Amino acid sequence: MTQNLISLDLSADDVAEFDAALAVIETFVKPLLSLTAEEAKGLSKMGDKSEQFCRQAAMLLGQNRDMLPATFPLDEMVSDLASFDVLRPRAVRLHDAVARLDDTLMALGSDVMVAASKGYGLMQMFGKDESLTMLQDAMLVRRPGKRKSKDSPAA
Repeated sequence: MTQNLISLDLSADDVAEFDAALAVIETFVKPLLSLTAEEAKGLSKMGDKSEQFCRQAAMLLGQNRDMLPATFPLDEMVSDLASFDVLRPRAVRLHDAVARLDDTLMALGSDVMVAASKGYGLMQMFGKDESLTMLQDAMLVRRPGKRKSKDSPAA
């Protein structure tokens, strides 16, 4: 069975344009925070349910500034929320783009794997010629799955 989930013909100009767009994104995200897994694990997180609480708290705190100690970082909280609102839709767009890129890579890899497996099978069937033995041996070593066990006698 043949498979061709996707065919791409990326020109050098396409790749250069993509690389330029990535460079712009990389420049923009450079000052953004990068947390380790351990750091992220220890943070309080604002999820979908707690976001509404945080927004209401910011509004109520803003309406009652006189009740807050001078050291309370309300302005920073409001600024963080505004930055969150600016970045979130862009993060969603980037996640969607990366998901499409990942899906495309998976489809391309699958197309290659199916073709390589089919070609390998054809070589096993028709490639009894001595000149193909080395290539078949190399493919056998690299082909996932059906490997010769150490206990099996040499053919």
